[in-house]
Amino acid sequence: MPEIDVQVRNYRYYLKKIGIKRFCQDVVLAAWQGYEPAEVSVVLADDDFVHGLNRDYRGQDKPTNVLSFENAEKPPKGQPWMAGDIIIAYQTVCREASDQGKTFLAHLAHLLIHGALHLQGYDHLTAAQAKPMERLEIKIMKKLGYKNPYLNVES
Repeated sequence: MPEIDVQVRNYRYYLKKIGIKRFCQDVVLAAWQGYEPAEVSVVLADDDFVHGLNRDYRGQDKPTNVLSFENAEKPPKGQPWMAGDIIIAYQTVCREASDQGKTFLAHLAHLLIHGALHLQGYDHLTAAQAKPMERLEIKIMKKLGYKNPYLNVES
């Protein structure tokens, strides 16, 4: 199992009245299909923080719900792999969850799964890439007790 470090950079995550760090660790563990041993960093931030990263690293001058920074280079077998970072933007997650009629935690779980799959090499740039990634997201969400995240979601 990967070692998962969760950093909370925005206090509003604590207002959800759950063990937010444990929640994130459990979701990423459920999504982990890849190389072991591995280390994953989860950063629970706000829109301003994610906006800066999105602008600086992706050329997108706006916040986004989740960013994943994958370390594609794996070490020799048996050595720990620093898989990468998953960064979540609080305000965007809240807004999207409300707009899509989902709970905050269901949407957060989906984004953590999505980010963890990116770290493991999955992508969705083409339909051929997106279908297997989405099927896996749906399967993991169901395993965690959540509905299909793609139902009733407007494009």
